[in-house]
Amino acid sequence: MNQNKPLAGERLQKVLANAGMGSRRQIEGWISEGRVEVNGEVAKLGLRVLPSDAIRVDGKQVAKRMLEAPDREVIVYNKPEGELVTRKDPEGRRTVFERMPKLKHGRWIPVGRLDINSSGLLLLTTDGELANQLMHPSRQVEREYAVRVMGEVSEEQLTQLTHGVELDDGPARFEEIVESGGEGFNRWYHVVIMEGRQREVRRMWEAVGTRVSRLKRVRYGSVILDSVLKVGRWRYLSDDEIRELQVTMGLKSAKQSQSGRRERQASSQKKRVATKSKDMRPTDGQKRRTRQECSHKPSTNSPSSPWKGKRPGGKRSR
Repeated sequence: MNQNKPLAGERLQKVLANAGMGSRRQIEGWISEGRVEVNGEVAKLGLRVLPSDAIRVDGKQVAKRMLEAPDREVIVYNKPEGELVTRKDPEGRRTVFERMPKLKHGRWIPVGRLDINSSGLLLLTTDGELANQLMHPSRQVEREYAVRVMGEVSEEQLTQLTHGVELDDGPARFEEIVESGGEGFNRWYHVVIMEGRQREVRRMWEAVGTRVSRLKRVRYGSVILDSVLKVGRWRYLSDDEIRELQVTMGLKSAKQSQSGRRERQASSQKKRVATKSKDMRPTDGQKRRTRQECSHKPSTNSPSSPWKGKRPGGKRSR
């Protein structure tokens, strides 16, 4: 008997994670709880499955097309306000998936969400495991937002936001706040946060007595929303961009795509880009100040900070 003969099929938790149903660890918990069935029998940890196997989670059949392993693809989308990050809306409102390129196998999985009134950078991928890694709090992936705040904001409020505020679902804080201009009643700030709880950025500003009138994500990890990517448009990330994104999560290697489609897409798009494009900063004429002038960072030694000794993340690069 050949001891080196590879085992048939893929591990069940890997197949379901790649389908975007959850992280491997989360799915392993489902299997241990008896929530997953394969071919009518309760699955056990370590089980390998084939494309022909019928899989159910909580009694619901998992579609075959979700289980077929596509090439890893990652796209960046410039989401406009008014679109939902959901597959179906009972009220018939527009969703981001209506603009996505069609796939023969698998499906597009959003990396985090933006609410209907928020705009900007949204990553989508065919790799469910990658999506879960990018969203998991333990990976400490930075998210940067341009925020327009109504009314005056004091130094004390900015200090509160970087030291930590208490929300209904636990403490939260900004890694950094940079003033970005604005006049009168509306002021712009760029903020960096390490997690993506529901409406977290808006709730944090509300916790210090202010209100957000516009919110736009401009960076996720190493991926920056370029000014050439117009609102409502998307583009593929290149293999180099995906590798760099994985480095931000502490992953040293990336799966290689079996085709050069992303490189061809990136190359062709660069050729189409006009030399004169609008600046993606929040409003015309705004100039972002240097961090030495207006950056607010938390002091982790402050006795009033609930984050003392727990400051995550590292230095930012531009």
